[in-house]
Amino acid sequence: MPAIAKKSGLNGWKLNTEAGRQWWALVDKTGNYTLSEDAFKYNKATNPNSGDRVYRAQMIENMVIPELWEIPYPDDMSDIFARKVFQSAYRGVHFYKHLQSAGGHWPGDYGGPMFLLPGLVIASHITQPPLPETHLALMCRYMLNHQNSDGGWGLHLEGASTMFGTVLQYAALRLLGTPANDIRMVSARSWIHNNGGATTVPSWGKIFLRLLGAFDWEGNISLLPVMWLMPRSLPFHPGRYWCHARMVYLPMAYCYGHRVTGPVTPLVEELRNELYTQPYNTINWAEARNACATADLYYPQSAMLKGMNRMLNVYEKIKLKGLRKKALDFCLEYIDAEDEHTNYIDIGPVNQVMNSVCVYHAYGKDSVQFKKHVERWNDYLWVAEDGMKMQGYNGSQLWDTVFATQAIIEGGFEKHFPDTVERAFNFIDNSQVREEVRDHHNFFRHDSVGGWPFSTAAHGWPITDCSAEGLKTTLLLKNSSVAATCKMHDEALRLKQSADLLLSMQNQNGGWASYELTRAPKWLELLNPSEIFGNIMIDYPYTECTSACIQGLAEFSKHYPDYRRNEIDTAIDKGLKFILSQQGDDGSWYGSWAVCFTYGTWFATEALTTGNRQLTTEIQSALNKAAEFLLSKQNADGGWGESFESCIQKRYIPHTTSQVVNTSWAVLSLMAIREFAVGSQQSAINTAIQKGVELIIQRQQANGDWEQESISGVFNHNCMISYTSYRNVFPVWALGRYVKQNKTTS
Repeated sequence: MPAIAKKSGLNGWKLNTEAGRQWWALVDKTGNYTLSEDAFKYNKATNPNSGDRVYRAQMIENMVIPELWEIPYPDDMSDIFARKVFQSAYRGVHFYKHLQSAGGHWPGDYGGPMFLLPGLVIASHITQPPLPETHLALMCRYMLNHQNSDGGWGLHLEGASTMFGTVLQYAALRLLGTPANDIRMVSARSWIHNNGGATTVPSWGKIFLRLLGAFDWEGNISLLPVMWLMPRSLPFHPGRYWCHARMVYLPMAYCYGHRVTGPVTPLVEELRNELYTQPYNTINWAEARNACATADLYYPQSAMLKGMNRMLNVYEKIKLKGLRKKALDFCLEYIDAEDEHTNYIDIGPVNQVMNSVCVYHAYGKDSVQFKKHVERWNDYLWVAEDGMKMQGYNGSQLWDTVFATQAIIEGGFEKHFPDTVERAFNFIDNSQVREEVRDHHNFFRHDSVGGWPFSTAAHGWPITDCSAEGLKTTLLLKNSSVAATCKMHDEALRLKQSADLLLSMQNQNGGWASYELTRAPKWLELLNPSEIFGNIMIDYPYTECTSACIQGLAEFSKHYPDYRRNEIDTAIDKGLKFILSQQGDDGSWYGSWAVCFTYGTWFATEALTTGNRQLTTEIQSALNKAAEFLLSKQNADGGWGESFESCIQKRYIPHTTSQVVNTSWAVLSLMAIREFAVGSQQSAINTAIQKGVELIIQRQQANGDWEQESISGVFNHNCMISYTSYRNVFPVWALGRYVKQNKTTS
C-alpha cells in the first residue's frame, strides 16, 4: 500500500486552498511512500474527536510564542485579573492567526458523521474512477480508528453502535480491500448479525446497499419520482421539503426509478453472504422494506407514512411508463441544475455522491459532468491524525471566518492583528452571492443575491444565519480600527441587498428558518422516512437563525437608518417575540445546530440584548430566567459541560467534565445579561463569569491553543458534527468580551 512519510506519517500531506476551496495532496509526488503500521494510529478511547493536528502542525511549525512583556496591554487597564484575561485572549488570537489560510478563511475539520465516507467509497466502486491508493489507505485507517469496542460504528464518531454506521463501514472497508477474516471485520460482522442483520439497516443505508448491488430493489419503499410532476401547490410536493431533504431524495428517486445498480462483482457477492443472517436468495425483501434496527430508530415511521407506503408499493406494479419517464427526465434536469448552481459541489456530501452516480448512469464515465463531480470529491475530504474523512459540507469556511472576526473585534484585537482581520474581510467580501442562479424559481430556490453561504462562494447556497453574520461582521468592521482597509466595492448596494434578502426570508411567525421560508405544514414531518433523523421534512424556524437575523438587521439599521426602517423594526420585533416563545420552562433555549442548551441560550440572549431595542418586561423576565438556568448548570470547577445527548433527548444532560466551548457560550450569555440583572442575581452572575473565565484561561495551552474536547455540533437532533474552530473562536470571544466590559482607568 502506498503512502505516507516518516514522522508518524502526518507530514506527508499538505492542504491546498484557493478562494476557499480546500483539498489535500501528498507533499512528495514520487510515489515512494508506504503507509506504515504506526502512521495515523489513533486512540478513540482517549477522545473520539481528533485535534486537527495534521493541518495545525504545518501552520504553526515556525510560530514564535510572544513573551509576556511583548503583549501590548491597554494603557487604561489597571485591574490585574483583566490584564490576565487580556493576555490569554491575545495569545489565543496570536495562535489562531497562524491557522488562517492565505485567502483569509480558517480551514478546519468538519467531520463527525460516520455514514458519509462509506457513501463515497460505494459511489467510487460503482463508477470506478481511479482514486489514489494513498487516499484509500487513509480512509481505511480512519474507519478502523473509529470502530467501537463492541465491533460496531455509530451514526457519528461519539455515538453508540448502529446498524447504519456498522453496515456501511463494513461494506466500505471490504470494498477497500480489508479481508473478511480480519479480526476487526469478524467483530463487526458479529455485531451486525447479533442485531438483526443488514435487512434492518435504515432506509438511507438500504439505498446505498441497493446501489452497490448488495440489497434487492424490491426491498425499497417507493420513492415515487412522479411526485415531482404533481401540482406545486400541494403541501406534500417535494419542492416544499427542506432543501437538504429534497436534494437527497431527488437523486434517490432517480436511482429508484431507473433501478440503478453497480456491477455485482465477486466481492459484492461476498458481501451478500456476509451482511445477512440468512442466505441472500431466501430473504423476503417485502418484509425488509420497513425493518429498522432498534439501535438506529430515532424517528419511527408514522401510521400515515406506513399507509402511504403500502399504497405506493401497489402503484409501482401498475405505474404508467410514460409518466415515469417524464418524471425521471425532470429529476435528471433538476440534478443537472443543482450541479450547475453549485459548481458540482452540491448542497451536501450525500447528494454529491448520489448525484455523481446519477450523472454516471445518465451520461457515462467519460462525460464532462461526471468528471466534474469526481474532481469535487476532494473538496469534501479532510486529513487529520485519525485518517482521511468526509466532511459534512465542503467545509465551514464562511461560518468560521465571520465568527473568528467577530471574536477578534469583541476585545478590540483587530488593532493588534490588522493583517489577519483584513484577510478575513477579503474572504467575506468575496464570498457574498452576487448573481442569481439560473431558473431558480423553476428549481425551487429562494432568491440568493445578497446572501452568504456556509462555506464558499462556489457552493453558493445562502443561509439565513450565515447571511446575517456576514452582514453583521461587515458592518462591525466599519466601526473598527481597520475600517479604512475593509471596504466593499458597491458597499451600500450590496449591504442593502443583504438586508432585503433577510427580510424576504422571515416567516409569518417571526422566526427565520435555515435556507428558505418554511414552505409546508408541520404535519409533513409525519412522512419523514429516514428513521434516523428528526425534523428533516420542512425548513423549521430556529432560535439561532432568528437571533442572527435580528442582530444583522439591527446592526444594519445603525448604519442605514433610513432604509426600510419600519419594515426592519417590525421584523425585529416579530423575531424577538418568536425567540421569547421558544424559551423553555427552565429558562433555556434548545440549540438545533450545536450542543445544545448552552448554545441556544447564547444565541437567544444575544438577540434579546441587542442594542437600540426597548427592554420590555417580558424580555427582562426571560433574561432573568436564562440567568437562573445558566447559574444552575455551572460546575464546581467554574465551567459548564453539556453532553451531546442533550440534543437527542431535548433536555439538559451534563457532560462528565466541563467543556471550554460550552463554558464560553455560557459566559458570553451571562455577560450579555448582567447589565440588566439586579441585586443578588447580578452578584451571582459576576461570580459565575469570573469562575468561568478562570477555567477558560486554565485550559489554555502554552502556545495559545486549547485542546479539542468533545464534539460540539449537531444537525437534525440526532447526528453530531465537528467544529474544530470552536475551541479557538469562542474562548477568545468570551475573553474579549470580559476585557471590553472590565477595563478600569488607573
